[in-house]
Amino acid sequence: MSRHRLAAVLAATLLVAAGCGGTTKDNQSDSAGTQASATADPNAKLKEGLKIAYLPKQLNNPYSDVETSGGEEAVKELKGEYKKVGPNDAAASSQVSYINTLIQQQQDVIVVAANDPNAVCPSLNQARTAKIKVVTFDSDASKDCRDAFINQATTQGIGESLAKMALEQAGGSGDIAVLSATPNATNQNAWIEVMKTELAKPEYSKLKLVKIAYGNDDDQKSFQEAQGLLQSYPNLKVIVAPTTVGIAAAARYISSSSYKGKVQVTGLGLPNQMRQYVKDGTVKKFALWNPADIGYLAAYAGAALASGQISGAEGDKFTAGKLGEYTIGKDGEIVLGPPTEFTTENIDKFNF
Repeated sequence: MSRHRLAAVLAATLLVAAGCGGTTKDNQSDSAGTQASATADPNAKLKEGLKIAYLPKQLNNPYSDVETSGGEEAVKELKGEYKKVGPNDAAASSQVSYINTLIQQQQDVIVVAANDPNAVCPSLNQARTAKIKVVTFDSDASKDCRDAFINQATTQGIGESLAKMALEQAGGSGDIAVLSATPNATNQNAWIEVMKTELAKPEYSKLKLVKIAYGNDDDQKSFQEAQGLLQSYPNLKVIVAPTTVGIAAAARYISSSSYKGKVQVTGLGLPNQMRQYVKDGTVKKFALWNPADIGYLAAYAGAALASGQISGAEGDKFTAGKLGEYTIGKDGEIVLGPPTEFTTENIDKFNF
């Protein structure tokens, strides 16, 4: 059956698949097995004219905008067709209808930052059945419903970094709280679990995690949650926000309050958003990678998959333009690199 004809048949069944709320384990295994059995040819030429669509967690999110800008740059280099679509909220199922539409449009590659690791899987597996390559970036879906995952840094490394910065900013002891994105965010939850494991170690014994709050990656909601944490926990020393929306909102609140200088904010943020708070003393240190490079790497991975250079198997290698050569790790994971820590000494060297 031709791809065009197959996509038409799938379009008629998508609503049924999406309405089921999941797929069976057997179905997921079959789809994953079909994809994994493909033979990679590292000498294959990258195809031109590939249709590569980006589906971030939500539109009009500063972090996502930087990520997808890198993707747009890479798709232009690849002489492909770039598209960006997505919801205005980060709800668990908000991306499903967009995936279904992209299947009907017969995209070659879908690059998605999953709001929920399982909610998107039925539709992503429909896409893979239609011979569309699926690359997750920033926030992974279940490994059974994508071909590769672009990770910012190792989950372990990020979680350890968050715990270390919290310890430093608290002066070695005291109450800390986490201001996360959504309760279902794959990356946030993984980092927080590593952070909890770190906090159980002897060197962190004087730190107490009093609360994990959720700002839903919404600026005003995050601002209110930061305010609520400070009112509920008068001995709070540090707010750790592993989300760019949350850290900026928390810093904005503290910078103009009586808590400035008493409660520290750290986590993961964009230098351009955080610069004023670093310079006014609200924030002493935070970390991040270059989000544009994540989007850029995802495009090249998608093109390599669609061109047959890689299959998504561990050990496959490909070249990602200006970023150089990458090797696929276990479970199809491709790690961009270690995060950078930003302070007053280096923040003006970065512009993103």
